[in-house]
Amino acid sequence: MLCSWAKNAAIYHLYPLGALGAPPIRNPINSETSNRIRDLYPWLDYFDGFGVNTLLVGPLQQSSVHGYDVADYFHVDSRLGTEESLKEFSQDLHGRGLRLMFDAVFHHTGREFWAFQDVLRNGEGSAYRDWYHLDFSRRSALGDSFDYEGWAGHYDLAKLNLRNPAVKEHLFAAVSSWVEHFDVDGLRLDAADRLDPDFRRELASHCRRLKPDFWLMGEVVHGDYRQWVHPEGLCSTTNYEAYKSLWSSHNDLNYFELAYSLNRQFGADGIYRGFDLYSFADNHDVDRVASTLNNPAHLYPLYVLLMTMPGVPSLYYGSEWGMTGRRTATSDAELRPALCPKCMAECAPHPALYEVIKRLLAIRQQNAALRGGEYTQLYVDHEQFAFMRGDGDGAVVVAVNSSATASDISIKLPLTIEGRLRDVLNGGDSFSITGGRCDLPLNACWGRILTLNF
Repeated sequence: MLCSWAKNAAIYHLYPLGALGAPPIRNPINSETSNRIRDLYPWLDYFDGFGVNTLLVGPLQQSSVHGYDVADYFHVDSRLGTEESLKEFSQDLHGRGLRLMFDAVFHHTGREFWAFQDVLRNGEGSAYRDWYHLDFSRRSALGDSFDYEGWAGHYDLAKLNLRNPAVKEHLFAAVSSWVEHFDVDGLRLDAADRLDPDFRRELASHCRRLKPDFWLMGEVVHGDYRQWVHPEGLCSTTNYEAYKSLWSSHNDLNYFELAYSLNRQFGADGIYRGFDLYSFADNHDVDRVASTLNNPAHLYPLYVLLMTMPGVPSLYYGSEWGMTGRRTATSDAELRPALCPKCMAECAPHPALYEVIKRLLAIRQQNAALRGGEYTQLYVDHEQFAFMRGDGDGAVVVAVNSSATASDISIKLPLTIEGRLRDVLNGGDSFSITGGRCDLPLNACWGRILTLNF
């Protein structure tokens, strides 16, 4: 919605502080700048060979610990590099035909942010007291002379007052600088479901003045995505409903769950028809899908589904090799490891998975129906599922089997046609269509992607 390029995007999500091996805490007294951004360049060659065309990277702004505790919106984290080094990297990335998205944290700042530091020093006399939601009648849990709202109760993340014109001016100026210096094409808005609605609308308007096809994608975990995606608002949100259905329909041997979600969202009466929602199997906040699935063989039908169902697919760095990782009550470190293209290939738990996803990315780019075609369910059972993208000439049929044994299904196409279905995933196997019906054999824990040939 409102962005011409997003429908054709295949996104690679990189968490730079983790992937580039930055120390977990920045020393504010001795914050010498490192040039870890130079270690991003091998990833560009990797993207060329893999088939993704958009990099979502961040947070990149100066912070104290994990990037979401922003200390300065206008400077690159000193553990990663400088504005100049990031600008050079962005120029190289765009020169290869890729697009660049930043992770933007506007709901809150860290305690080291200069405005919050001024409040700590000057209390009620601070010129920036209205930048936050403060209560000077009591102390904070950290012993400050005032209390304040944090994100989800975390006092290291102080909630900004996004109705304050000075706050909005500061944040919008930061976005302008990112577009001017780094040619940023879009943003992932952290905690978008917590952002003030008026702020979201004004931010969207500001971004589209900078770039008419700027893509604003919001992190939304629960709720009706139509609250956020509309012509005056965001272009897209994270599709956490489909994310959950992807893994649990495999663990529970119940494709009815995923089929229900996709039909509810994108079917003939789907509430999100026409939305380019952000699809993913895992990210920096949730367990790696290879650790979530009970059966590792289910990685293969799962990624067939991710790359063919409606939405803009995203891959979290390392998961294309079947990397594992779980979050704990105190740490996300396993989800955000130091990795590079060479070491991923050398230590991959599932080396065959990379080639499969590479092939799926190529098929997606070769078939417009997989990027924007309408969704029609064709068949569903506990361990078999089939749907069609598009209609008529150019339509694509997708069928998967999560069973440990081969299975045969019979699908009824919505048109009474004669012809053949040709499998572009498995070497061109061909299956006849008679009276609009086609019988398909499916290998164990695998799938088919079939084009219509009349």
